[in-house]
Amino acid sequence: MTSAPGRQATQESAVQLTGWLTSLVHNRQYGDLAQLRRATAGTAASIRAGWYTPSEDSREVYEQVAFLFAVYHRGMGRPTRGFGSLGTAARRIGRPGGRGPEDPGAVRLVDRIVASRRIPWRHLQHTITRLRSCEQQPPSWTDLVIDLDRWNDRKARIAYSWAVDFHAPSGEGRTTSQKGSST
Repeated sequence: MTSAPGRQATQESAVQLTGWLTSLVHNRQYGDLAQLRRATAGTAASIRAGWYTPSEDSREVYEQVAFLFAVYHRGMGRPTRGFGSLGTAARRIGRPGGRGPEDPGAVRLVDRIVASRRIPWRHLQHTITRLRSCEQQPPSWTDLVIDLDRWNDRKARIAYSWAVDFHAPSGEGRTTSQKGSST
């Protein structure tokens, strides 16, 4: 279980990681982004992503989220911080008129993710790739780091929360799924 100061440190570190990642796209540091997309660990950029972790136990989460960020931003000129949880973002997968729970592929993908006891990196990569191909916003990179850092915390119930966000009627999940106010 993560203490309140631990959660605060993770929040701050996740914000700093997201800031660094978005600066890579903004400053057109395509070499560093390409390094982050390499499957082999140990590139200078992936090691630097790990510097943001408040705990060595979380290094893999920070490096892998940096990888996912780089996969999403391949060839993009403007960075996006994303919004919502991974479950909320998965609601955006599919075609107009058949997104999220209405898209069988999105349902299967979310089912695989939430059934995993260990962090399902391959399925997360597939989710990010699908969001990119559908030209949809990714999840909040900051929230993704925080959620994955707490993946094995039984009280946090991250997988369950993502499933709720995915299947909840629009706007009724754990996090706001749409920008702007409803009037």
